Order: sequence, then structure tokens, then C-alpha cells
Amino acid sequence: MTADSQAETRLTRAADSAAARRFARALSRRPARALGRVITLAVILLWSLFPIYWALNTSLTTLSAADSTPARYVPSPLVGTSYKSVFGIGGASQDGISSQLGRSLLNSAVESGGAMILTVVIAVFAAYAFARLQFRFKRTIFVSVLATLLLPAYATLIPLYRIMASLGLVNTYIAVILVYTSGFLPLAIWILYNYFNSIPRELEEAAFVDGASPMRALLRVVVPVAMPGIAAAAIIAFLLGWAQFLFPLVLTTDLSTQPVTVIVAALNQQRIVPFTLMMACGVLAAAVPGVLALILNRYIVEGVTAGSVK
Repeated sequence: MTADSQAETRLTRAADSAAARRFARALSRRPARALGRVITLAVILLWSLFPIYWALNTSLTTLSAADSTPARYVPSPLVGTSYKSVFGIGGASQDGISSQLGRSLLNSAVESGGAMILTVVIAVFAAYAFARLQFRFKRTIFVSVLATLLLPAYATLIPLYRIMASLGLVNTYIAVILVYTSGFLPLAIWILYNYFNSIPRELEEAAFVDGASPMRALLRVVVPVAMPGIAAAAIIAFLLGWAQFLFPLVLTTDLSTQPVTVIVAALNQQRIVPFTLMMACGVLAAAVPGVLALILNRYIVEGVTAGSVK
């Protein structure tokens, strides 16, 4: 074997050895990275889900057990008295809480649903105009609309209340729906703007060739294609509306319009209510958006992310 071939063999072995060492180091780092990710995910889940679990745990036990020391992390004894009171089963309802909660759930559904519909209708036309039409100051108006997302929502609380009071709309569904819509609209426009931009213009151009107007092209061509994005905006608007507290607290004054978030918070102020019963009311109030988010999560992710890649 010549000197050149020997040198080449040594270089090859050295390169292979270095590659093997790098591969071994990478393998040794993988378990540490995986462990770090698992720990981080566990901390996030614990931080997010433990309050919900604790509310459920408290609602499924007796008042004395919930107030015992040390705390019991599993309901013992396991009873459903609080939920019987909430649903009024067997005459167990306490001071009309069952009727109050039922009415407040209806109010939340009406106000969140109304805001969702109005937000989506306006956002579809606004987002299409920003994405497709050409007009003066379009970019300035669009940036101004999105800039409202940076404003603290509660900074507008007093002005909005004064406007609704001057119009005689305080303690009405209309006031709550209009205020919700004003807050949710910029986000819905942003979601749909990105989605409309991901739709090929050739679809609308083909409709224009067939004699369709821009409005007809929007309703007959663009909207059916953009249904995932529209569904995502609608679901997000509904969930945001269901979670509102301070705005309806100020804009509503009695059970005829107060949503479930306000009623649950006011239970302990109106009368002495066992906190096991309050926890049961809170669990039911949180169950509606929780179930919707779990069922419709795929549509939310699909609608929000589909417009990110053209």
C-alpha cells in the first residue's frame, strides 16, 4: 500500500470517527431535549387545567369536605348535591339559582350568538374590500382598524357606556351585541383578510368573465371557498363573547340581560351561597365554551392557518 493510499485511509477513518462522535452527541442530547419539552408541556397543562379540575373536584363533594384540612385532591365523599340544586332536580334548587342560571345561559347564548353573526357579516365585506378592491386611503384605513387591537379594551368602557345610555340601550341585548361586535371586528377582519388573499384571483376573474358583479362574485364564489376561515372567525367571536365579564357587568343591570359570567360572580354577593354550589355553576358556565372548543378545534386551526400560506 502506497503512502498516499495510507494517508487517504487515515483521513477517511478520522472523518468517520468525527461523524460518529457528532452523531453520538446528538443522540445524547435528544433525551434531554425531549425531557425538557415534556416538563414544559406538563407545567403548562398543570397551570391551565388545575383550576378547572379543582372547581370540578369542589363541586362534587360536600361543603364540610371541601373546607377540610388538609385539602382533598379527590372528591370524598363523591356527591352530586350541588348539581341537583343547579338543575332543580328533586326540589333541591336553592333560592331560584336554577332559574337564574338557566336565564343567564340563554342571555349568554343570545348575546354571543348575535355578536358572532353581526361580526362575521361585517367582517366578510370589510375583509373582501381590503383584500380585493382598490380605493383611496385603503392601507391607512386597514392599518387603523388593526391598530385598535393594540388598545386596552377597557379604555373604551366608559365612552361606550355613555353612548349606549344616550341612545337608551343600557340593559338591552342590542347594547351588549354592538359593544361585543366593536371589539371582535378587527380580529375577524384580520383573519378573513389573510384567508381571502390566499384564494386565487382567477376564480373571481372567471366569474367576472361570465358577467358577475363583484358582489355576486363574493357571495357565489369567494364565500363558499372561504367557509373554513369564516367558520374560524365565527367560533372565535362566539367564544370571546361568552367569556366577557366587565362589559356586560356595566351594560346590564338585571337578570333579563345579564350573562352567565355576571350571574355566577354575583351569587355570593346576593346571598350566602355554598361555594360548592358556586363551583358547580362555574363548571357549567365553562363547560359550554370548553366543549365547543374541543369539538370545533380542527376548524379553528384550519381556518386561522389556511390563509398563512399562499
